[in-house]
Amino acid sequence: MVDTEHLDEIDRILVRELIADGRATLAHLATTTGLSVSAVQSRVRRLESRGVVTGYTARVNPETVGHMLSAFVAITPLDPSQPDDAPARLRHIDEIESCYSVAGDESYVLLVRVASARTLEDLLQRIRTAANVRTRSTIILQTFYDGRTYLPE
Repeated sequence: MVDTEHLDEIDRILVRELIADGRATLAHLATTTGLSVSAVQSRVRRLESRGVVTGYTARVNPETVGHMLSAFVAITPLDPSQPDDAPARLRHIDEIESCYSVAGDESYVLLVRVASARTLEDLLQRIRTAANVRTRSTIILQTFYDGRTYLPE
């Protein structure tokens, strides 16, 4: 659960620094904020416990690990009277990087990464079978920016 309590200016500085570099040291954060290392450590822990900072992760270029093709796959249940449990039914499929519930004609949009058009075709069949859905795919040709986080003033 995210604590939506107001972030003060120091918390905002810490969050911006961690967005820019999740590996920033406590010493660097202390210098940036003008606080002691222990005060920064306490604030970062509080940001984590409040759900403001949810993790630290390495970002990998998909092409360097063999995922030469990325696509958005929109899915719609074939039988709307059945339970809407597609995300749970698809969770085991590793090629699905993200699953978003959306408003519009489709129920969900998936971000998938695969090696080729042939493997995308195979993946789409696995998705259709596992979740009893219709699919509509959009191949990603180029990504101009990704993973941006906006922190309002």
